[in-house]
Amino acid sequence: MSTLGEPLPRDLLDSGERLAPEQLRELQLGRLRATLRHAYDNVESYRKKFDEAGVGPDDCRSLDDLARFPFTTKADLRETYPYGMFAVPMSQVRRVHASSGTTGRPTVVGYTENDLSMWADVVARSIRAAGGRPGHKVHISYGYGLFTGGLGAHYGAERAGCTVIPASGGMTARQVRLIQDFRPEIIMVTPSYMLTLLDEFEKQGVDPRTTSLRVGVFGAEPWTEEMRREIEERAALHAVDIYGLSEVIGPGVAQECVETKDGLHIWEDHFYPEVVDPLTGTVLPQGEEGEIVFTSLTKEALPIIRYRTRDLTRLLPGTARPAFRRMRKVTGRCDDMIILRGVNIFPSQIEEIVLRTPAVAPHFQIQLTRRGRMDHMTVRVEARPGASPAQREAAASTITQAVKDGIGVTVETAIVAPETLERSVGKLKRVKDLRNSES
Repeated sequence: MSTLGEPLPRDLLDSGERLAPEQLRELQLGRLRATLRHAYDNVESYRKKFDEAGVGPDDCRSLDDLARFPFTTKADLRETYPYGMFAVPMSQVRRVHASSGTTGRPTVVGYTENDLSMWADVVARSIRAAGGRPGHKVHISYGYGLFTGGLGAHYGAERAGCTVIPASGGMTARQVRLIQDFRPEIIMVTPSYMLTLLDEFEKQGVDPRTTSLRVGVFGAEPWTEEMRREIEERAALHAVDIYGLSEVIGPGVAQECVETKDGLHIWEDHFYPEVVDPLTGTVLPQGEEGEIVFTSLTKEALPIIRYRTRDLTRLLPGTARPAFRRMRKVTGRCDDMIILRGVNIFPSQIEEIVLRTPAVAPHFQIQLTRRGRMDHMTVRVEARPGASPAQREAAASTITQAVKDGIGVTVETAIVAPETLERSVGKLKRVKDLRNSES
């Protein structure tokens, strides 16, 4: 395993990382009050919502007072499409990004020059926390364009003093060749596409453990500890998590430190976290699981107040970066939850079972159909190359029984041929819901 897992010397930590807890809280409160004022004065939507809730910027006298302010949701951004949530004139906006818009209007985010610089800073901090150092080569396989992943990683890696290889997504065989020829130490990509790259290495007869890669910074979709082990064992690198979402900034909101791999430290000097009950919106005590909510503290073009991410996690004390709290790895979302015959199921639960089952690959898809009046779930899983019919049958039985025992619902498991399921170069869609398309 790589030696890049050594802790970052204190003299290489930036000023925010060296803050004492009391200094951080004082900084947060000052920045929070300024952000609330900026949003109220310059965004009609915020002004209306604050007034309806009976609160104003001056009512925030402590960090706990933030709970009095209304939430912001993806619907708010869609209703004000495209630029209605911007708090600065368009003449000050230097870049625009947007979500894919596959479930409706895209959410549009803007960045001033200061926003772009701050974004580069937090991604650079994230890369250092992952083990990256000046002079390392970073192979970026996140998509470039309106999606924030590619350009966010790109400018952060440059700010960290690294050499960027902007491979973007797709052309998997070519990417494998570039990794062999250009010899990057770091790769930034979705974890599901990393598995596709590993499959391609092996298809070409190359052992992924022999490449130059030493750190993988994986984000843009939930992934489990089982997937971490799969990637680390097959690629002989450190697999660490990066977290972000375009409405808050993009990648770089939080980062897992390579020396501990125990959750993601939130860069709280720029993003203030809360965990709330997904149903009631009540703020939960530290350590309890719920939906994580973020308020930006330094954004200019698109200040975001109590943004509901739908990501499920819990807040924990800091470790490798003691000033900053950690969020546990996100493995599910409120809106990813499947309710099958009264049982709540998350795709991450299925993933954990698949990844510990012999003879199958880590590629799977959940299909939801309706049989008569009953919903039905089929877990389609690829066999590993060379798996015998008996091994495939045993794997199907194992998965079906593990879902029944561990989750409490009966599903069907179909083991399909290798390279049968659709691959994704962006965010992976694990669930295919066919119920509404059936007569």
